[in-house]
Amino acid sequence: MSGKKLNRIPVEVELVLGGDEEQLSSEESPESEDDEPSAAELHASDRGQKRGQGQRRGPVRHQRWKTERETDIRPRLENFCPKRPPGIQIPADESTTPLELFKRFFNDSTIKTICKNTNKQAARNIAKGRKYRWVDLTPDELLKFFGLLLYMAIVKMPIVSQYWRKNHIFSVTFPKTVMPRDSFRSISWNIYMSNPEDDIKNDQKKGTAEYDPLHRIRPLYDDIRTACKAQFHPRRNLTIDERMVATKGKSDVLQCMKSEPVKCGVKLFVLADSSNRYTVDFSIYTGKSQFSSGHDLPYSSVMTLMNRDYLGTGYHLFCDHFYTSPKLFKDLLALQFRACGTYKDTQKEDDFPTPTIPLAKKSARGSFRWLRNDQLLFVKWLDTREVSICSTIHRVYDGEKVNRRLKDDRGNMRTISIPAPTPVLDYNKYMGGVDLSDQLIQYYSVPYKTTRWYKILLYHFIDIATTNSYILHREIFQAKRLKPLTHLEFMEQLTAELCKTPLDFSQHLSATPKCGPVAIASQFEDRTRRATAGRRKCKLCKKDTPWKCCRCNVALCLILDRNCYQEWHDNSERCSI
Repeated sequence: MSGKKLNRIPVEVELVLGGDEEQLSSEESPESEDDEPSAAELHASDRGQKRGQGQRRGPVRHQRWKTERETDIRPRLENFCPKRPPGIQIPADESTTPLELFKRFFNDSTIKTICKNTNKQAARNIAKGRKYRWVDLTPDELLKFFGLLLYMAIVKMPIVSQYWRKNHIFSVTFPKTVMPRDSFRSISWNIYMSNPEDDIKNDQKKGTAEYDPLHRIRPLYDDIRTACKAQFHPRRNLTIDERMVATKGKSDVLQCMKSEPVKCGVKLFVLADSSNRYTVDFSIYTGKSQFSSGHDLPYSSVMTLMNRDYLGTGYHLFCDHFYTSPKLFKDLLALQFRACGTYKDTQKEDDFPTPTIPLAKKSARGSFRWLRNDQLLFVKWLDTREVSICSTIHRVYDGEKVNRRLKDDRGNMRTISIPAPTPVLDYNKYMGGVDLSDQLIQYYSVPYKTTRWYKILLYHFIDIATTNSYILHREIFQAKRLKPLTHLEFMEQLTAELCKTPLDFSQHLSATPKCGPVAIASQFEDRTRRATAGRRKCKLCKKDTPWKCCRCNVALCLILDRNCYQEWHDNSERCSI
């Protein structure tokens, strides 16, 4: 009989899983002839474990994998004790227009700081020999600049200059009514978040412990993180994952990973609420020296974001195999946080169980094996492939089933119900928080391209602010039992409010003065100088002229043989008609 499996007669068995009794026939039972390991296999497994005892450490490696027939205990979960009531943290009597919600992330102090540092950077560039006209940036102009960025996120064109194109079938009229093209370009060239003088001092410290690789974004980075945590307190289920912001600029914070969809960019670790995709907190990865705890990157990134002083206790964290480790889950449990995450058998850690014959090669779909090491539950479930998951939240099975479509022997598709372990179902339900948040951001993300990594992060911070603002708007309206705006409608209204323009563009055009020639001098004392008073150099021919355009505020000739006014308004993209 050696080399043959023992014959077993399929009988009707009674499964007691988690205290629930269920009668399964031999046809419905997940325990099939190929599912349950034979006595010879179990004996071989035991012998293999005994031989390997001297090589593997940790008690969990020597435990026997249990079957569906065996009952698991239900963990005693801590009470959910958040630091603040979960949900929006905005008083009911305060204004919640799209612009007001956006300003909760980019407040007046943050806007003034960006304006001040942008003006310093522009003066520094002009001193280096850059030739463009610069007028000190004001908060209103900066908000209009942000509004045009959001407009470009909704109305997409391949080149920025095409938004100011004239006399073309694809011309758009709105951007030129907000600001001239050259003004938009000059702001985008010089926009800056930190003090340029302090950046020079920080660059001199490169290679030392005092060097800050994020100094160029530090003021806005800290303000955005604080605002994200202040405006909304997360509910019980959280998720953490990576997010890549694509850029090809040169920087110490850039990461290149060929296996990822975004090959090169800045890596962010993001903590999100699983219920509504709100970005609760995030950190930017700057290299191995960022964490001084002595632990690996996944452990340190999770422990940095799971702040008990801010969150409270009793939270449930869901993560993927990059973060999952028994040590992390045990240390989170000591902080009264519980966790659930997938893992791979290739992960080398003593507290992971050995994958020795947990499931037979031809086990029925829906079969699972499990073992428990104190608070750590390890489950292997066979769906289209084997899934391994670790949890400190769940017991192994509460009687849930999922539907799957399979081909029968005749090649016809049929639907069957298979058992699904509770940790797997909750993982699929709550894990997508960061991915769904990325999806919301990508719908209307700022498309402006630049090789400056700190500008890319500025635009990403704008995306985080607008997306979180929309989530807050939706939460507020749902609490009042009102119909919220759609994402597109919210972005359109926010763009109009930033640009100080009504959504009905005809009203804006009727209130906007038209181009027309006017005298440069408004008054003169000597009537003999009526033809020459207030003369300036013409923008096109450089000859003296007393005329200008009242809207463009540009000096232009207006005589029979030199009509520069007409030429300017017919051919120049700088005109705001």
